[in-house]
This record gives sequence, C-alpha cells and structure tokens, in this order.
Amino acid sequence: MPHRAFIGIGTNLGDRAANYREAILRIAGLPDSRVVRQSSIYETEPVGGVKGAFLNGVVEVETELLADALMRRLLAIERTMGRKRTPGRKPQRHTGYRPRVIDLDLLFFDKETINTRTLEVPHPRLHERRFVLAPMAELAPAMIHPKLNASISDLLANLKSPYRVTLARADVLQPPPKREVATR
Repeated sequence: MPHRAFIGIGTNLGDRAANYREAILRIAGLPDSRVVRQSSIYETEPVGGVKGAFLNGVVEVETELLADALMRRLLAIERTMGRKRTPGRKPQRHTGYRPRVIDLDLLFFDKETINTRTLEVPHPRLHERRFVLAPMAELAPAMIHPKLNASISDLLANLKSPYRVTLARADVLQPPPKREVATR
C-alpha cells in the first residue's frame, strides 16, 4: 500500500517559476511515486533576513518509498538543481536562512512521527509558517498534526505571523516568451 506524503517546495533564486516547475517534474519522476495533487503557488516574504520573495507551495505524493529514502531522493533533487546543504545534519532551529534555488521539505509522511539524526517528520517548524500552512490547508485542511493534535486549518487560523503570503500572480508563473533568434 502506498504511503501518503506532503512535500513543501520553495524557491527564491533565478527563474523561480521554472525552478518550481522543474522540482515538481523531478518529484513526479521518483521511482514508485506519483504526484497526486498540487496546491496553488504562493508568493511569500522571506523569513530570517533573506532577500527576495519566495514562491512556495505543497504537493501531495503517493510513494512506495520509505520516509528516509524519500528524503534522500528530495535532497538529491535539491543538489541536482544547485542547492548546497551541510550533509548529515538537521539544520539548527531558526538559523541558516539563505536564498535558495530550491528547498524541498518532507512535511508529513502518513501519520508518522519520525525523529532521527537526519530526519524529523512532521517538519518541526511547519506550524509556525503561513507559507506552509496555507497550501497545506488547500490539500488537507482536516489533517491532524500528530504532535500538536490540531488540524491544519486550525493551525493556520491561529497562526500569528508578520510575514505576508499571497497567491502568486499569473504573470509570475508564466514561462518567459521565446525570443526570436536573429539570422544574418
């Protein structure tokens, strides 16, 4: 029986829309996995002093991969797309905020609670982030956070956050027009 996972996607460097689309294509290409649904894409103010607005959203995935194998595949996608992380460590709480080509976070995996040296599920800060809760609420508003015993919609409704999160404008998401190549 396949596992149900929710993956957060974020990007604020380069062609953000292209990065976002490429990440979804790569996630959809994982072995024994398929993207079931995608949230809307949100444009969000950066957290932690980072410059440049992010595009954020969430995808729901069905996969035969176990959580640690799925996370390793997500990290491989990040590396392939140009993200550099310190290997083998979970980031420290509220530090290390940097601009990034792509950020893929395993938010939920079934109803499991996982806490290892390299993986924590549910994501430890998702309940503090409107840019995660808003797209999660589109896909699974009644889902109960296994540690906080609250629904995603309740977490979103009760969140006190100064950071602005809005639906991305259509023109932000469109690929740039193809340029005509001049010939002589």
